[in-house]
Amino acid sequence: MIQLENISKKYTTKKGTIEAVKDVSLHVKKGEIHGVIGYSGAGKSTLIRCVNLLEAPTAGKVRLNDKEFTELSKAQLLAERKNIGMIFQGFNLLKTATVGDNIAIPLKLIGVKPSDIAARVDKYLEIVGLTDKKNAFPGQLSGGQKQRVAIARALAQEPDVLLSDEATSALDPETTESILDLLLKINAEFGITILLITHEMQVIQRICDHVYVMEAGEIVEDGPVIDLFSQPKHKTTRSFLNTISQRKLSKEFVDNLKKTGSVLRLTFRGEATGDPVLAAVSKEFNVKPNILTANIMELKNGVIGNLDVHMAGEKEEVARSLAFLEAQGVVIEDWDDQYGKN
Repeated sequence: MIQLENISKKYTTKKGTIEAVKDVSLHVKKGEIHGVIGYSGAGKSTLIRCVNLLEAPTAGKVRLNDKEFTELSKAQLLAERKNIGMIFQGFNLLKTATVGDNIAIPLKLIGVKPSDIAARVDKYLEIVGLTDKKNAFPGQLSGGQKQRVAIARALAQEPDVLLSDEATSALDPETTESILDLLLKINAEFGITILLITHEMQVIQRICDHVYVMEAGEIVEDGPVIDLFSQPKHKTTRSFLNTISQRKLSKEFVDNLKKTGSVLRLTFRGEATGDPVLAAVSKEFNVKPNILTANIMELKNGVIGNLDVHMAGEKEEVARSLAFLEAQGVVIEDWDDQYGKN
């Protein structure tokens, strides 16, 4: 559905050349929700604007529905963009137009028949739950309601693809949850493929099938969400996960505990999250597991449990207990090696 191949984007400034995106490739399959996460300045906004060529890449290829966008004429590109909806952090609503007109005006501009416009406005306002706000103005709406109007406006074009540029970052947590629920509903009911960018790991956790971690213009790690959440490899991924999974033990605290045993990160996936394996460890082996932090994360496609544990005991006995845990499907990482480096 969406294929970016070796995309690069450079800007020339008075101070020299800035490479905002560096040789990035990604593939979003039809009907899936993929997320790109990165800190400010990582290049993710530039990347998503390359998808519909709002930013023309310096190098690389952009394909949507097997059409090579970088080879289209201006007229052909404008026609293809009708199949791509986009929502933004700032909503981009016309302040002097009603909610209904904010949805109708873009439809007029892309040549939708006047007889169809009113029906589409009503249809998509109902989908986003704002039928009663049709004649209201943006200034009369909350932030969440404005974003719902923006989503209705994007959907009214009846696109195959929806691009989301930090669509929830200006919203409070409760409103963010409602917008994410709406995106999941849209994806499930209409089969719309969604590519979103965010700096909030909670967004990735909640709705994404696949995640790309971006830093300094490059993809530094990617994979199914459940894989990256259970076994993050890159320090930036681990740093993002710190924000939601209680990984922030101090190194001084951990070093003190390691004098009497090992400090480990145990990760449980799927059904294993409910198994009392630590209780079995304490019975079967001469070790004393002490849980330092515990966290269960519900992802779109699974459940992950994380425990930071101090395993007090002799090295040989601890090693035997860890072999037992690994046999039960538990992923074991040395805390200091993986998380003390952040």
